[in-house]
Amino acid sequence: MFTTAWTASPQSPSTGFTPNWSQEGFWRQSLRQVVRLSAGGDRVRIRLSNAYGTSPLRIAGATLARADLGAALRSEPVRLTFGGAAAVEIPARGETVGDAAELAVAAGESVTVTLHLDAVSGPATFHAQAFATSYRGAGDLLADTAGEGFDETTESWYFLSGVDVSAGRTDGVALFGDSITDGFGSTPGANRRWSDALAARTGRPVLNAGIGGNLLLNDSAWYGEKGVHRLARDVLGMAGVDTLVVLLGLNDIGFSEGAAEPTYRPAPRVEVGELTAGHRELIRQARGRGVRVVGATLLPFGGSDHWGERAAKVSHEFNEWVRRSGEYDAVADLHRALGDPGAPDALRGAYDFGDHLHPNDLGYEVMAEAVAGVLV
Repeated sequence: MFTTAWTASPQSPSTGFTPNWSQEGFWRQSLRQVVRLSAGGDRVRIRLSNAYGTSPLRIAGATLARADLGAALRSEPVRLTFGGAAAVEIPARGETVGDAAELAVAAGESVTVTLHLDAVSGPATFHAQAFATSYRGAGDLLADTAGEGFDETTESWYFLSGVDVSAGRTDGVALFGDSITDGFGSTPGANRRWSDALAARTGRPVLNAGIGGNLLLNDSAWYGEKGVHRLARDVLGMAGVDTLVVLLGLNDIGFSEGAAEPTYRPAPRVEVGELTAGHRELIRQARGRGVRVVGATLLPFGGSDHWGERAAKVSHEFNEWVRRSGEYDAVADLHRALGDPGAPDALRGAYDFGDHLHPNDLGYEVMAEAVAGVLV
């Protein structure tokens, strides 16, 4: 039985915060991506997404290997197949799950997935903020163990939406949220997101379904589909998940405070009742699949560009609803765990990445500790 050990929520091609290849796509190139698994097994399969493609996506070949430094491999690459074939064509708006490949992997180990794209891909479904390096090079580099042919880099993931392993586990924890869940503010390339910290602390498979800038109630050109629409695809469709942790709504509240930012659109003024209705919809969807749901209070964000008198009011009301409503199966009070004792609406300085909105590596460790305490 397979368990999903890594995920990246798909996004539509966009400019993003850092240079990426999503809008130009790929042609006669190979793409090598490094991901860290939160569960182990002796067989591995990959999930590929063309969710935002406008034409079929041809994968001419794919390999899997243990990762070494940079684009180099620590093991001989294993050829992957799809329905027994080396190549696969994924329809526009479609996705595919590959065949199981023999490769023994351990929890916490990083693997590489290399894709050869010999035809024009068109704009690429991707995950904008990986906080990890991906590699591109000309031609067929599936067997390049030294990684020397990969001469371009980016900090996004493309087409790869999940990796499953034969762990046979059904205790996976999915984290559903925005840039805080995605890992903004953590050290790039170091796997210091709070999903990584939670996996290390609990020994359970942990799936990161965060998208930077994501909104609960509205779609966004840069920040993905709204949370109430993407939960089924990004979490409930994965294997072995029994717990969902929801940390979402801060951007719905805060984008209207920072309306000068061109990417903070749409930015309607959201009332607490709209947020709670959205959270009830997430709870309904998850429980319909037999998944336990943990609600997290919004982190303190006083002094950030999301903060203002109205944002303060709505966030306080929302956090009190999470704490007291009884709607969630359990509550992780991240607002109190990360707040400054002298100014509870601000992140404690030791946990602040520097923008008064996102935690740093230490802050993410504290988040993982708080959530681990309410898991069963």
